[in-house]
Amino acid sequence: MRRISYPLAALSFGLGALELLSGRKMARKLGLPRSAPVLKTYGAREIASGALLLAAPRSSLGAWSRVAGDVMDLATLGTARLQKRGRPNRIMGAAALVGAALAADVAAGLLLGRRKRKLLPA
Repeated sequence: MRRISYPLAALSFGLGALELLSGRKMARKLGLPRSAPVLKTYGAREIASGALLLAAPRSSLGAWSRVAGDVMDLATLGTARLQKRGRPNRIMGAAALVGAALAADVAAGLLLGRRKRKLLPA
């Protein structure tokens, strides 16, 4: 199960660091400069998910926490798009990337859950 959890944890740490350190720049690129604090908060959430994946690599809880985060990201991007804020092409591109991550995270959560049939390690 480490073959699933460890790469997801590395991805979480990388994305989280990027959002924490470059949240303002990312928000400007999306055309949403006032959303920088939200992106930084999402970065902290992403790092927490990575820590959870490392702490309990056989548990599906870390993968499902990533799924919850992906849904939050999509909701934020969707809200910006519906309100006709930001740069539409970049927002849709970011949403496509988050959607791909969501699919991978759901698959990981299902695989990890099937192996142990429980969320937390004993």
